[in-house]
Amino acid sequence: MSPNKPTYGTVDREYGMRMFTTPPEQDGPVWMVNFMKYKEEATYADGSRGISGQEADDKYAPTEILTELGAEVPFFGDVVLQLAGKDYKWDRIGVVKYPTRAAFLGMQNRKDFLDKHEHKEAGMEFTFVIGCQPVELPGKLRVKPENWDSIEHAPTEEDGPVMVVHLLKFVEGGRQGDMEEYQSKAFTVAQKHGGGAAAVFTVEGTIMGDGRQWDECRFIAYPSMRSFMAVVQDPERLEAQGNHRVAAIADTYTVIVRPRNDTFTTQGAI
Repeated sequence: MSPNKPTYGTVDREYGMRMFTTPPEQDGPVWMVNFMKYKEEATYADGSRGISGQEADDKYAPTEILTELGAEVPFFGDVVLQLAGKDYKWDRIGVVKYPTRAAFLGMQNRKDFLDKHEHKEAGMEFTFVIGCQPVELPGKLRVKPENWDSIEHAPTEEDGPVMVVHLLKFVEGGRQGDMEEYQSKAFTVAQKHGGGAAAVFTVEGTIMGDGRQWDECRFIAYPSMRSFMAVVQDPERLEAQGNHRVAAIADTYTVIVRPRNDTFTTQGAI
């Protein structure tokens, strides 16, 4: 990570060392899922102000550096509603796919990256940066955007697609027990209304956060907010949630995001 200690989270040095010591022949792509909370007003080291934290983060966005590294941004969007998790109110979710862990670590010490980093330091109040690996999804769970035009709650200009992002920590045994029971019901209901899994990741470590460890991050796509609300209110899903989902989860954040960029829905996590 950057040689300067960031103010917007705590670095997990154990995970950082695991990344740093990964042999080149065993290294490979890593998806960094970013949960971002901005300051209301950016505060620079020289005392200058006048722009929002989000505007400062827009100045930070190291797009050219990522392209040079061979990294991609498959998902990026603004949080419009937070349904679970009260200690941090998230503003944006973004995912960067790096070709290797070494590429991610090497970026932290580049001069051009460090020059941009002042904007992130000025604008970011808190962030999670979570290293992930994709789960292969059965076709029956995948979202089918090619069918969206023909469903009841089709996307419109006023109410376009949304992504529901779940960050999850399971109780012991919860992933294989109650969560699988809930999932079998929930995805059936979601697909009835046009929704489905766009990408699911297992967490290998959290490089920046507050010390908590996570198990999984899910990106569930819906054609519209109306579609999502139809799922929320579906009696079959409500029954499964009460019987299984609550029992499976030890900790979670759930946010609804309006994507600005999204290849997960059409291509999955590749």
